[in-house]
Amino acid sequence: MARYDATTHDRLAADFNRDGFVVLEQHYDPERLAAWARAFRPLLDTALSDPTLAGERGKQRFYVTLPFEGVFADPHFFEDDDVLAIVQRVAGADPVMCQLATDTPLKGSEHQGIHRDTPALFPEMDLEPPSYQLAVNFPLCDVTLDNGPLETTRGTHRMTREQAQRAMAAGEAVLEPITMRLGDVMIRDVRLMHRGTPNHTDVPRPMVVIGYSRHWYLRPEVRIDVPRATWETLSERARRLLRHNPIVDSLQDVQRTERYQAFAY
Repeated sequence: MARYDATTHDRLAADFNRDGFVVLEQHYDPERLAAWARAFRPLLDTALSDPTLAGERGKQRFYVTLPFEGVFADPHFFEDDDVLAIVQRVAGADPVMCQLATDTPLKGSEHQGIHRDTPALFPEMDLEPPSYQLAVNFPLCDVTLDNGPLETTRGTHRMTREQAQRAMAAGEAVLEPITMRLGDVMIRDVRLMHRGTPNHTDVPRPMVVIGYSRHWYLRPEVRIDVPRATWETLSERARRLLRHNPIVDSLQDVQRTERYQAFAY
């Protein structure tokens, strides 16, 4: 059930179109998030023991794909009426869900280089089109200035990379840290110039990303393997959102999980 009415959705979408992101405060159920945090810890431990994952996202920073089953297939998150209302206003009425993963800096992590998460759709043009790929981010703990908040600019999603770099050099676009409480959710255009920052604490800081895009946009490096047993439980709306992802008999049968390695543009 939506918390906001259509007028508020319109306002939030307008804020998004101006800034490139919007935050809904205390939006997701903290008890469900606590269940995600408990289920995530062994996945992180497995990633930490895999030497092939070290350094993919920078020193002591790990990208972990989440299995689309159990608590991680909870429609409370990926079918949220308010989130989808904003997504549809800024990225089209028939979006697809294309990603379910986490970014987690540990103690010893460093500043990432300032980057975007996707290449230009039309690199030969001196402008950027309206939004076509979004990240819905929510943490599994409070995000403070000490444990690695995302730093992002405003408005650079409608600039080319070169225009955004000039705006940053001129002080017209500045990085600002986004602190979040458990339950907050951020919807952002992945073209915003941004970076991850160091986690100075002893506790990992997991940030979930659910990716949505316009129905015609496909990045083969990201996907969600949908177990058939999970598919059978989904609503028609959820199946529509996930229609471009593979349906598998079992996640144990998947030969190669998603590996989103080229992330900085």
